[in-house]
Amino acid sequence: MPTGVPIEIRSLTKSFGAVEAVTDLSFTVQPGQVTGFLGPNGAGKTTTLRVLLGLVAASSGTATFAGTAYRDLTHPLASVGTALEAASFNPGRTAANHLAVYAVAAGIERSRVGTVLDQVGLTEYGDRRVGGYSLGMRQRLGLAFALLGDPGVLVLDEPVNGLDPEGIRWMRGLLRALAAEGRTVLVSSHLLTEVQQTVDEVIIISRGRLVYSGTLDDLEAGTTVVADAPDRARLGAALRGAGSQIEQGPDGLIVTGVTAAEVGAIALAAGVPLSKLTARQEGLEDVFLELVGEGDRA
Repeated sequence: MPTGVPIEIRSLTKSFGAVEAVTDLSFTVQPGQVTGFLGPNGAGKTTTLRVLLGLVAASSGTATFAGTAYRDLTHPLASVGTALEAASFNPGRTAANHLAVYAVAAGIERSRVGTVLDQVGLTEYGDRRVGGYSLGMRQRLGLAFALLGDPGVLVLDEPVNGLDPEGIRWMRGLLRALAAEGRTVLVSSHLLTEVQQTVDEVIIISRGRLVYSGTLDDLEAGTTVVADAPDRARLGAALRGAGSQIEQGPDGLIVTGVTAAEVGAIALAAGVPLSKLTARQEGLEDVFLELVGEGDRA
């Protein structure tokens, strides 16, 4: 059975001219669980995945599979299965033919074509031209391609986009089953509600920077305090020195495990004047929106 390996993003930065799409990003995705890669549109998720898969070069830092870059993998399709949102298919080819072409090119047994079509529920449509497929069927075909080499790592960009409620439930079950086999499963989405019943861990980025890495339970637990100061670095140092858990948010520091009064007392003791101090007992979606800087939007 395929064994997953960690996905390791280390100090990754990617600039397009004057625009920095990803900034000093670091996180690890472990095997045996489904990890959600979350953030609003334009947060830098797709850029990070494209660097990871060797489609664009990093400006600095690394993105590897247990220390090996995608371009250096001996058998890429048998090591890493990918399904990017913008995947395109020749509309005149059948699904079976599309997969068979890649199987032959990668030295994969053609019997895998029927196996993966069955795995994603497209067996009866395998001989139909892809041009007649719905968006949901194309998503399933993209997943079939990702599974073609029976890889230990899966990197899926917006995999539930276009699926109906039954399809989303099916996708959740399949991803959990794949992770239970010991594979590494990374799923990107711009909506927490799409993946919160599927993922075990979440990586949240906003404006190209990491704002949270951990479990959904830890993300939702307790009161969230948002604090800021003209000297944010000094405030952060004071909070860390007092043992507080903080994350860098776009509009201040996200502090968990303490009350607003305690944050105020820490700042006062350190001689740091505050410009913002709010406390909220929030639901999971509220916390997510706060982290990515969309909490005040309608």
